Amino acid sequence: MIRFVFFIVLLICVASCSDSGHDAEKYDWKLREGFPKPIIPQENPISAAKIELGRKLFYDKNLSANQTQSCASCHQQQFAFAEARITSIGSTGETIRRNSPALVNIAYNKTLTWAHSGLKSLERQLLLPMFGESPVELGITGNEDKVLARFQTKEYTEFFQEAFPGQKIGFDIIIKSIASFVRSLVSLNSPFDKYAYDQDDSALNESELNGMKLFFSEQLECHHCHGGFNFTQSTSHEKQLLDRKPFHNTGLYNLSQEGDYPSIDNGLFEITLDKRDKGRFRAPTLRNIEVTAPYMHDGSIQTLEEVIDFYAAGGRLIESGKFKGDGRLNPLKNAFVKGFEISEQEKQDLINFMKSLTDSEFLTNPAYSDPYQSK
Repeated sequence: MIRFVFFIVLLICVASCSDSGHDAEKYDWKLREGFPKPIIPQENPISAAKIELGRKLFYDKNLSANQTQSCASCHQQQFAFAEARITSIGSTGETIRRNSPALVNIAYNKTLTWAHSGLKSLERQLLLPMFGESPVELGITGNEDKVLARFQTKEYTEFFQEAFPGQKIGFDIIIKSIASFVRSLVSLNSPFDKYAYDQDDSALNESELNGMKLFFSEQLECHHCHGGFNFTQSTSHEKQLLDRKPFHNTGLYNLSQEGDYPSIDNGLFEITLDKRDKGRFRAPTLRNIEVTAPYMHDGSIQTLEEVIDFYAAGGRLIESGKFKGDGRLNPLKNAFVKGFEISEQEKQDLINFMKSLTDSEFLTNPAYSDPYQSK
């Protein structure tokens, strides 16, 4: 079967090779032939020992001050390490304002979180849920000594020594371990991958292929914000160092003539203070999108069908209530969100294609699972 021109969008070698990323060469990423390795920070070279320690810490509720939550509480494997809630709840019961993002191929991300252009390191990002006070998530601030004391057990000491020989147990290496585990969460074995990279023509059916054509068409424009092998512009690896400007205003809200979003979250504007960045959020990967509902930064759209209807309309009209406004007319909206016509059959084809990005092995891989589950 003829491969379509969309593979130009999926080219992995989109920039000249770089000398960066050599720290990753000693670790077996188990990637398909030709896939680039992620770039790993020199101060935290990845290793199997760090990953296994990080997995234990990721699932351990002792990491929260009151021992009620772990990282996995809001990032659950069956949901591609997202959470089936509109927004998450912290360990003290405080509501988190944003939807919990999926942790899929995070090692390839150029930026982290929904809307922070300067947050490019997992080691830095982890400081937010661990030590943040507004809102409180794990609630470690003010409880540092109490939390650290829980990891002075014989079992943990052995794991720490294997991963960080001669180093004292502290939050620095706890963070490095969790970051290493999260980087290991690689998902590249969906039916789409088998079709695209293994040349298996039987991997996608007719409806999925039709949906793929629509996805990469200029009619729908999906690939402009969800392009590349990771289906997001927020991508960086050893062969691509360019910034793809992954933040977009999609017309989800429009509360004023200036294009304001609800005051609880104005997106990238909160970081840059540039009014043009109001309502701009990072386009997430669409890998495993089938299992990561609800959608958008605030979890305000429940299904893939509703997501397509939203983009087909060119934004969202909210006719009453405190968020009343016509997002279709948001002056800061991305030019590619212009609306389109789509039949019911085409909509189903597009959904079927997005479902072909589900990697069932990733969702059940025992190497990523809770190590305490059987205990």
